[in-house]
Amino acid sequence: MTLVRWDPFNELMNLQRRFGNGIDQNEATHGNWAPAVDIFEQGDDLVIRAEIPGVDKEDIDIDVENNTLTIRGERKRDEAFKRDNAYRMERIYGSFARSFTLPRTVDASGITAGYKNGVLELMLPKAEEAKPKKIEIQAA
Repeated sequence: MTLVRWDPFNELMNLQRRFGNGIDQNEATHGNWAPAVDIFEQGDDLVIRAEIPGVDKEDIDIDVENNTLTIRGERKRDEAFKRDNAYRMERIYGSFARSFTLPRTVDASGITAGYKNGVLELMLPKAEEAKPKKIEIQAA
């Protein structure tokens, strides 16, 4: 299992890269980055949507280990792109990883994933025991 530690300095650098606050754009275009995610409930599922445009489906790995879901991948620069001919470089390339601790209510064996238009969508079904149940009142 890989332990992923929160690094506040790295988070600050990611924000600066994203909004271009005084960082040399040539240096900010390669390295670790983190895709933005939305996490919400939809019916009996927990949904994770991650924005990873420009990443091939084959370059994405999704693992569940010890109740931790990890999404890893790499955005590769187009080989036709030449740094010497660039006027501006704002897109970030390189590897990324996001990890999430799964709630006990999730059935990890039923997780499914889809990828369309640069958005990775994971469907995490709730375990049967976590789903709401209607209790009937018995006549006495």
